[in-house]
Amino acid sequence: MNIGAVAKLTNLSSKSIRLYEEKGLITPPCRSDAGYREYSDQHVQELNLISRAKNAGFSLLECKEFVELAQNPNRKSREVKAKAQEKLLEVEIKLRELKEIEKQLKQWVSTCPGDEGSKCPIIEDLTK
Repeated sequence: MNIGAVAKLTNLSSKSIRLYEEKGLITPPCRSDAGYREYSDQHVQELNLISRAKNAGFSLLECKEFVELAQNPNRKSREVKAKAQEKLLEVEIKLRELKEIEKQLKQWVSTCPGDEGSKCPIIEDLTK
């Protein structure tokens, strides 16, 4: 399969696929006599795994670890679960931080008159 076909199957750009190859996230594809990359179903699986893991918030390094775990027949599901639990904890912390940001912004927006005057409770609060 050429890179265009793989891009369609995985909904990834050719540029992303090349990046993942360059970073060592996927198994290196074979090359044709003309030097073109030739991808297999395994590459499609690896790329789908990376895409889904990225969409769940995992970094490229973490995606690489998932690819390695997927290729390891001796993996332990507890290793995979631990990675997912760790990411879940990170997301929960970020959500709490975002809630605090939202609370502050709502408070500022509600106190600022937003008129033509120069008095601004937002600036006053920021410069305390």
